Amino acid sequence: MRFSPLFSVAQSSRRVFNRSDVLVLVIIIIILYLGFRLAFSTPSVVEGPDISLSPRALPWYAAASVGRMAAAYLLSLVFALIYGRVAAQSRSAERILMPLVDIFQSIPILSFLPVVLLSFSAVLPEDTAVEFASIVLIFTSQVWNLIFAWYQSLITIPKELREASAIFRFNSWMRLKTLELPFAANSLIWNSIMSWAGGWFFLMAAEMFTVGERDFRLPGLGTYLQEAANQGNLQAIFWGIATLIAVIIAFDQLLWSPLLTWADRFKVEMVESDAPPASWFYDLIRGSRLFSVFYSRIWQPLNDRIDAFFIRRSRASTAQEDTVPFPLWLKYPLAILGLIFILYGIYSVAGSLALLPITQWAEIGVGLLTTLFHVSVALAIALAWTIPVGVLIGTNKRLAKFVQPVVQILASIPATAFFPVLVLFLVRFTGSLTIPAILLMLMGTQWYLLFNVIAGANAIPQDMKLMTKLLQMSRWQRWRTLILPALFPYIITGAITASGGAWNASIVAEYIQFGGETLRTNGIGAVIAEATAHGDYTLLLAATLSMIMTVVLINRLIWRRLYNLASEKYRME
Repeated sequence: MRFSPLFSVAQSSRRVFNRSDVLVLVIIIIILYLGFRLAFSTPSVVEGPDISLSPRALPWYAAASVGRMAAAYLLSLVFALIYGRVAAQSRSAERILMPLVDIFQSIPILSFLPVVLLSFSAVLPEDTAVEFASIVLIFTSQVWNLIFAWYQSLITIPKELREASAIFRFNSWMRLKTLELPFAANSLIWNSIMSWAGGWFFLMAAEMFTVGERDFRLPGLGTYLQEAANQGNLQAIFWGIATLIAVIIAFDQLLWSPLLTWADRFKVEMVESDAPPASWFYDLIRGSRLFSVFYSRIWQPLNDRIDAFFIRRSRASTAQEDTVPFPLWLKYPLAILGLIFILYGIYSVAGSLALLPITQWAEIGVGLLTTLFHVSVALAIALAWTIPVGVLIGTNKRLAKFVQPVVQILASIPATAFFPVLVLFLVRFTGSLTIPAILLMLMGTQWYLLFNVIAGANAIPQDMKLMTKLLQMSRWQRWRTLILPALFPYIITGAITASGGAWNASIVAEYIQFGGETLRTNGIGAVIAEATAHGDYTLLLAATLSMIMTVVLINRLIWRRLYNLASEKYRME
């Protein structure tokens, strides 16, 4: 298990793109193009409701935002469980589904606006459409790291545990309930915390946005903070951030800490930890007579009925399902129609992009290189501090008890709320927005790495830690033979989502509006944000597609190979 991440010959010879990648990419490009075309047929001016900056409005705004976040998270969790399981169990499905995640996580949240908002507006009333669009936009900031965490857990389940589930002839439901979900519990919980933090980070963009002269906004905490930042009202920003911190602390004490305490039982280890996590609310619930009655009278009978329902309808693991062949008379016409749709879409996209002046293409090229530099610096800084700090928090339960809530608060506070004030201060000394942009990317992406490192360090079996002590290993030997190999899959998962998050954060880091003043620096994020604000859909489409191609290429050349290495070499079994 020594840490030496060298690519094998088989891995290095894999093609960067295959036919599935190209087909998926072309379909996504056509869908985005259709969404942008819809934007030209919508009303020219839509004015949103007035947002009160009175502190008395904050409880209602906070409740509305928490409701949207909860709806988006439940949608994200269900989607991730289904999506990741299908990708992990089917090699042919994985070839299409995982490239889709690579592509979608690289699409900035503002680029989803025309497709999501205008699609809902076509079939729903305006107020309902904006509400659903906000939930879907929050969903796009929560779901990707959950998919990667769930997928990574499924492909790294020890072989002996899989063999045991096969010996007991578990059906899909029992395997999910007794093996897959328990094994992935810690990673899913930590990434759920990160998903909520990511949702809070982009809440301002998901509740209040402007497309050309159309102003869409929803009453909520994100809108309150955005309006306060636009007016330069520091007192309102303080009250908004204070309310957000109170909500985050309540979630930590009443939800995340109890879940982490409960999930500690699912660690794969032979020796119990000498300092297991504790939660006062978890102890309170377990000691409650009401909970005992609920568990014995409602939950346990319901659980037994669900198990019986799936067991009755399950088939033996060796049985083969009868499949109905797809009729040939229908197969070829559908294939021809699909090919015509794709060719027409490529023609339309190419015709639209051909209208873009060469100067704007040059701006996109320079922006891509500049943002790539910003992302690389932010990711390097994040890796440098999150690995040692994450290991310290994940292995020291006493320290984690006090530091964990602080980390969750820092990760969940949307930097976009107070960042304009900090930017104005930094710009006066640096004279440019480059350093502030890198700082905002770092603030928005470092938590993906930190939470995954904490989850990985927390999952290291206690018996392996004791073995390194018995062998009297030095600190460097422990890091090389145990800690880094055990963390490697979690680091790659965190790095993939952090990299995608950094590209997404570029839209708010490179183009900032505060108090009627606009600050921008060179970068693809600034190009996308400016094109969205001015309703320049051709430039928005070209910049978005350029960012997608760049991020997918990086994922294929670097992160995907490291992911394969993690699943093949650094699994605990």
